[in-house]
Amino acid sequence: MEADTSRTEEIVNRVDKKSEPFLVVGLGNPGRQYKNTRHNAGFLVVDRLSERLGVQFSRLQFRALVVDGRYQDRKIILAKPQTYMNESGQAVGSLVRFYKITQDNIVVVHDDVDLPFGALRLRPAGGSGGQKGMGSIIERLGTQEFPRLRVGIGRPPGQMLAAAYVLQEFDRDEKQELPGVIDRAVDALLSVVTNGLEKAMNQYNAKL
Repeated sequence: MEADTSRTEEIVNRVDKKSEPFLVVGLGNPGRQYKNTRHNAGFLVVDRLSERLGVQFSRLQFRALVVDGRYQDRKIILAKPQTYMNESGQAVGSLVRFYKITQDNIVVVHDDVDLPFGALRLRPAGGSGGQKGMGSIIERLGTQEFPRLRVGIGRPPGQMLAAAYVLQEFDRDEKQELPGVIDRAVDALLSVVTNGLEKAMNQYNAKL
């Protein structure tokens, strides 16, 4: 009888877990002048994900553009903070509390100068790595223990400062490859939702 009860609880917990929504946050800066810059890689990925889900950003909530979608019966809340990069945590913290999102079901997508252009890295936790938006989110949530997808944009050339580099648009060659990079990033996010973080990491963290 105890074994049957334990098995029932396991099934119920698994079903409940599948009913929990995901919050996918793309980081970037609002405004037309920043639209196609390297620092807006997170926005670009989440925009493509919204297209894949057949939804459009329809409301402003907690200083973020937000839309709900579904993928294989899982609810996914997409968000693009409109506070500028350095204050991204304001919107994310409020959304997490309002929708009661568990830490495992938060995925933040952001650019990373320490990865070669086009490389993807899913991670279950970690520090900000100097990324100001991630630093703000970690501060607001009070934890580093949430998944993130880092999108490589490469190192700045020569003596150029990273702060200037990330606010430049992708160069001509990068623009040709960028759609494929974004599509792979979307595939990785959907894999997290359907297959779990570990399997997605094994598939999409491979070196280029």
